[in-house]
Amino acid sequence: MRILFAHRSVVGHFIHLAPALVAAGHEVVFLAAETEGAPAGLRTVGLQPSRQPHASTHHYLQPLERAVLLGQAAFRAARSLAEAGFDADAVVFHAGFGPGLYLKDAFPRAGAIGWFEWFYEAHGTDADFLDPAAIGPDDELRIRTLNAGTMVELAACDRAVAPTEWQRGRFPQPFRTKLQTLHEGIDTGFFAPGLPETAAFGLPEDAEVVTYVARGLEPYRGFPDFVRAVAILQRRRPRLVVVLAGSERTWYGPKPPPAAGSWRQLVLDREGPELDLDRLVILPFLPQARVRDLFRRSDVHVYLTVPFVLSWSVLEAMATGCALVAADTPPVREVVEDGRNGVLADMRDPAAIAAAVERLLDDRAEARRLRTAARATILERFALERQLIRQRQLLEQVVRSGR
Repeated sequence: MRILFAHRSVVGHFIHLAPALVAAGHEVVFLAAETEGAPAGLRTVGLQPSRQPHASTHHYLQPLERAVLLGQAAFRAARSLAEAGFDADAVVFHAGFGPGLYLKDAFPRAGAIGWFEWFYEAHGTDADFLDPAAIGPDDELRIRTLNAGTMVELAACDRAVAPTEWQRGRFPQPFRTKLQTLHEGIDTGFFAPGLPETAAFGLPEDAEVVTYVARGLEPYRGFPDFVRAVAILQRRRPRLVVVLAGSERTWYGPKPPPAAGSWRQLVLDREGPELDLDRLVILPFLPQARVRDLFRRSDVHVYLTVPFVLSWSVLEAMATGCALVAADTPPVREVVEDGRNGVLADMRDPAAIAAAVERLLDDRAEARRLRTAARATILERFALERQLIRQRQLLEQVVRSGR
């Protein structure tokens, strides 16, 4: 097969699928605006939009204009590939940011698969979860308009997937029939229980280690409430050490006030007097091997999120056998059952988070039982080998129907 992938960054959600297809001998080309870190052997073509959105464009439409510009760049790159003799059997794109908008126009006979993560809603999911009063009429209209590019991509593809059933269910009913639930997969051979392979972050051997990992230390992933819970735990448990790993960049949700610099800095400045900073280790966003080491050293891992896209990190933590305290929100409840493979807590209640952590620190037998059940959940439902088989089968179906 000849497969064209498109994503805002290489390799993104196709981190496993694209290299596996290359290894199997298929001809693969990957289009991306950000190409740094491409796997060896993967043919990558950089995308350069002709310009940035105009400041004069209505602010509702600036995300769509940005997506169209990236879609145009992807179309031009695809047409250049076609002129050079690359005739795609299938195009596979990550939806929502534009690279898949016009690929079907570049290769009309190719089957097209869209990878869809999110349908924006002003109420009932992420936008108003932390502060319902923050969403006014202007926000309602702006958020609805964010779906414009996604709807074009959904119409343009032959098949569409969403990683979880809850995320699929956020799309309006008429469009769900086109979407199937198919997760990217978790490498359970790599993310597996064991001893850390590198130095254990300089932590005392007798420390009670609580961990928290997020792409960005921000409210959408519960960072402020977690830090408040840390202050409670530190007062009660003198051997407790908390390790935080994540970038200062705001990936999701509103940005902090300009004077704050970042949510991390704002929260630590505000909560600093209540914290023992000598027992709070703050690390940057870590490579996967170091994340795995952190999971392996963890006595309790905490994952918090508003009702939004489910992070890979929580599934990777479960695969590594972490004793998990997680947000009692819909995307988490699809995977974590309270008392069976983790403990759920209201992420807006720092005292509840702290109590759940203490429950597992105090009852190590219960923690061991939950660790085993957590890994079993990932092996059963998200193991990479099984998911890759499903993804390849979908590709083959689309190629046959497209041709």
